[in-house]
Amino acid sequence: MNTDRKRIRGLYHARPVVGLRVYRLNQLSSERPRSPASKRGFTLLELLVVIVIIGLLAAYVGPRYFSQLNKSERQTTKAQIEGFGKALDAYRLDTGHYPGTEQGLNALVKRPSDEPKWNGPYLQKDVPPDPWGRAYVYRSPGQGGADFDLQSNGKDGQPGGDGDNVDITYR
Repeated sequence: MNTDRKRIRGLYHARPVVGLRVYRLNQLSSERPRSPASKRGFTLLELLVVIVIIGLLAAYVGPRYFSQLNKSERQTTKAQIEGFGKALDAYRLDTGHYPGTEQGLNALVKRPSDEPKWNGPYLQKDVPPDPWGRAYVYRSPGQGGADFDLQSNGKDGQPGGDGDNVDITYR
């Protein structure tokens, strides 16, 4: 027992001395125990590194997300225009002609007063605006000998354009 006490005495003081730290036996002599304040949170450098990583991810993912959003708006517009085209063809089969420009696409939902052969409604709901909140452009007869023109002027709402602002037309 005395030999154990002597061996321990080299690492451990028998009586605590003021100003000296007492280390556990399983710690290396170069390690110091951390204070409670240093265990509580992250350093400023660690927080900055995390913020930079999040910023890089947002810069990489953001443009891809918004390009998908624009692509889905164009696809929705194409699908709606195709549906309107089929409804216009059904209208023509019943009445023998397409609705005039003045009647517009509303003739697919509400019976025009001068149309006795109308057998609609040809759409289940009212004609919605395009994904950008504007009305579809309908002309009958259409340009270039077409029976009708049906289009959305795209994101910018102006005829013509390219990229996200391209006009979406039927056929």
